[in-house]
Amino acid sequence: MDKIQCECGHLNPIGTHLCESCGNPIGDSEKKEPKKLLDMKYEGTARRSQTYRKTFIDKIWNFFSSVKVGVWIIVILLIASALGTVFPQEMYIPKTVTPSEFYRDEYGILGQLYYELGFHNLYGSWWYMILVASLGISLVIASLDRFVPLYRVLKKQGVTRHDSFMKRQRLYSSTKTNDLNLDKLKDRFVTRRYKVKVENGNLLAEKGRFSRWGPYVNHCGLIIFLIGAMLRFVPGMYVDEVLWVREGETVGIPGTEGQYYLENKKFTMEVYDKDMENEVFENAISRVGDGSIVKNFQSDVVLYERKGEFLHGEEPDLKEVKPAEIRVNEPLKFESFSLYQVDYKLNELNKMTFNLIDKETEESHGQIIVDLQNPQTAYDLGNGYKVEVATYLPDFFFNDDGIPITKTNIPNNPAFVFKMITPETPEGETSFVAIQQTIEAAGENKFKMKFESVETKNLTALTVRKDLTLWILGIGGAIFMIGVIQGMYWNHRRVWIKHNEGEVLIAGHTNKNYYALAQEIKILLEGTSLTLPEDQKERK
Repeated sequence: MDKIQCECGHLNPIGTHLCESCGNPIGDSEKKEPKKLLDMKYEGTARRSQTYRKTFIDKIWNFFSSVKVGVWIIVILLIASALGTVFPQEMYIPKTVTPSEFYRDEYGILGQLYYELGFHNLYGSWWYMILVASLGISLVIASLDRFVPLYRVLKKQGVTRHDSFMKRQRLYSSTKTNDLNLDKLKDRFVTRRYKVKVENGNLLAEKGRFSRWGPYVNHCGLIIFLIGAMLRFVPGMYVDEVLWVREGETVGIPGTEGQYYLENKKFTMEVYDKDMENEVFENAISRVGDGSIVKNFQSDVVLYERKGEFLHGEEPDLKEVKPAEIRVNEPLKFESFSLYQVDYKLNELNKMTFNLIDKETEESHGQIIVDLQNPQTAYDLGNGYKVEVATYLPDFFFNDDGIPITKTNIPNNPAFVFKMITPETPEGETSFVAIQQTIEAAGENKFKMKFESVETKNLTALTVRKDLTLWILGIGGAIFMIGVIQGMYWNHRRVWIKHNEGEVLIAGHTNKNYYALAQEIKILLEGTSLTLPEDQKERK
């Protein structure tokens, strides 16, 4: 890279505003703007983004090193994240409906547009991940673009500074004197915890340099935090699923790849009653009115682990790991997983019993038991009597065209189209049967399906959680807060004292809180003949 030579003979990289050796402004002479204060941002060093502009890599580097670009990425991320909260994300909608139908039926045209644009699965979408990655790249490049040259200059900053550098600092004074007790001043600065360097009768006192690295520590923390957030979308790193299990049912646990299963032995719900002696709860119950304040709901479960390889279509061979009682805030934990009690559903329809009845004689020709979770297609009653399930609608309703359809796959309002085949009606008779409703498609049938009884089961809802990224997020957050404290509660202070022939120049600089630095210099110079530096910005 080409170099620029200063008056002092030092060669500086192109893009340097202040000589790395003496601090003399380069290309900005005192004669042109004698009263303009120096821009001490990044110590006037040459940054890569201001130096290399030719190759494609240079253009990418320069683009992401811009603070404006970083701010715009943050703004776009905030807007996108806000739009993602307008309607529920796909993970929170019922599992029994398709996302396209749910958003269209629940939220109309806006919901359909929301789905079509991909906002229903925003935080896992490829373009949202690109935005997050772009923010991380911007943080890395912007930090390196400024940190490396700033570190190099601050580490090797000189003691003797050019007169122009001294005069154009915000705090500056000049005293016509030869009476300069440098040793006494050095001791005073050391007492105030300054690091002092002396060179050729000149002095540099400095403290709090570590505060300059606060923003870069922030960036490191944010980068680690973003890495942790993106790792949540790597399979096996993060699981947050809701698992519904009926009493007596054994199901695979999400995120375990078929390795672990859970059996719901029993679900129990207890409520407070009005006969309690505790007046506080008694008053609360009376306000509710129906005594339905839940005291406890828990699931008695058994955790199983699969033995051997899982073969598709075959029942897995399970071995019991441990029984457990899952209550609110008392999860079942195993390996990296935790199962929390979050919800329940009482008395869900499970099985329905029907009799095939001769309508004229009221004689029963057999009974069928329909499993509402997995109904059979046909039931043979013997002696030529047979019932077929032509259509099963677990949660039926009539649409705008009067056609019966189902809302969900959950048996909230089951309905059936039965085909009854008997010796008297070998071609079969069709009947639409729902709760408290029977429709005979062909007019009057000879036979009917008579509802006999229903069996219900309780369901428990468990949140399955696994988070291997939590420690990464914690470390990133802790580092970020360290950077905030580091940059907020300390500041970098420097005082230069230069002894010319018959004149003493004093200049002071800090990255913030000039008033405090001015007061400290006043204490340090107390009892000397040196003029106190004035704030040249306020004087103007």
